Amino acid sequence: MTARSTATAPSATYGAVLGSRYVARLLGGTLIGRLPNGMVPVSLVLWVSAGGGSLAFAGLLAALYGLASGLSQPLKGRLMDRYGQTRVSVPAVLLNSSCLVALPWIGADGEPAAVTAVVGFAGLITPPLEAGLRALWPTVLPDAGRRCVAQALDTTSQGLLYIAGPLLASWLATAQNPDTALRATAALGLAGSAIVLSAGPSRYWRPTADGPSGTGRLMSTGLVLLFTALAGTGFALGAMNVWAADMAATHHMTTLSGVLPAVFSTGSFLGGLIYARRTWPGTTTTQLITTSTLFLLGWLPLLTDPGPRAAVALAGIPGLFLTLIVTNGFHTVDALAPASRTTEAYSWLILSVGTGQAAGTALAGALSHSPQVLAALPAAGAATALTVLIAARPKLGPGRRLGRHRRPRRSRQHAPLPHDAFPAPAHGPGH
Repeated sequence: MTARSTATAPSATYGAVLGSRYVARLLGGTLIGRLPNGMVPVSLVLWVSAGGGSLAFAGLLAALYGLASGLSQPLKGRLMDRYGQTRVSVPAVLLNSSCLVALPWIGADGEPAAVTAVVGFAGLITPPLEAGLRALWPTVLPDAGRRCVAQALDTTSQGLLYIAGPLLASWLATAQNPDTALRATAALGLAGSAIVLSAGPSRYWRPTADGPSGTGRLMSTGLVLLFTALAGTGFALGAMNVWAADMAATHHMTTLSGVLPAVFSTGSFLGGLIYARRTWPGTTTTQLITTSTLFLLGWLPLLTDPGPRAAVALAGIPGLFLTLIVTNGFHTVDALAPASRTTEAYSWLILSVGTGQAAGTALAGALSHSPQVLAALPAAGAATALTVLIAARPKLGPGRRLGRHRRPRRSRQHAPLPHDAFPAPAHGPGH
């Protein structure tokens, strides 16, 4: 007589995933800890302006903070893969928050070189919470279906940071003063990081060692092409922000500069929720190319020079597919990166999108005198991303199916966990 397993895969609904141990804590803590990413640029502009400084200097500081934060991501990811999350993120968040608190003490009318140095250093040492959270999901959620839902929720919620963050910073600066906004930003970074880093999964996380040295080669042709494609996706986002500002100026409707990106982010949020609710056909590679195609098609209506109302209605369409692209990008990294260096690989993905976004903003700003060209830039970025992905398909591997009710052929047994600890895993974010 042959015994058959009657075990069924655990439910992968939103309630089941958020009710899984540590998930709500890690996701919520990471969102709080990353609110400064959306608050710091606005806080700096308002702080410098209130102190009598020029808008050009304020914009330079905001750009410097974002650029320094993005460029340092891969190094922080590599250090995290080598030394664990606690030894990297704890000193990073303490120093970052200290710099933000020090700015009101220095004063916006203080020595520009000192202010610039503090802001630049604060950007360099932003805690790598996003890449760190991505690395934790495989240990917190061994079931692939639940992990897919959690990763989609993770990506989906990121857009909210850049809506809630600027609004909160503006409100604090208006209701209190810009110094208070900076201090509150530092406090939120500390609080969110503490929630995540004090949890057992973060404290005990270690990556898998690849061979005796545990230093597997990171960059492959597939990963380089993937990151290049996602830079094109980021380019579309950066160009969109300038297009929105141009629409606002053209139609004398200041609110359009904020409403259009907000509608896009809302579309991204809704797209992520829809994506995580069910199983979609095809491998991660197929889904990545398909959603990039739909992302490109979503930008094409902008070429018709729509009016304000039509533009607001259309802006959410490409946003529907952004979360899907990024989520499948992270899944592709899982498949291609060595297990000992996946946090670093996640950081390169984050940097690629951010770098593309900065390039899109810069080029769109330089071409802002031509509205027709400006409206075409988001589609150009999306087309570049799709072209690279199609060319890279053989290098991206066969991918894997992300069925919500599939089980791996061999599942590892985990001992019951105490309430205040998480066992040091034998595996990291790789598979």
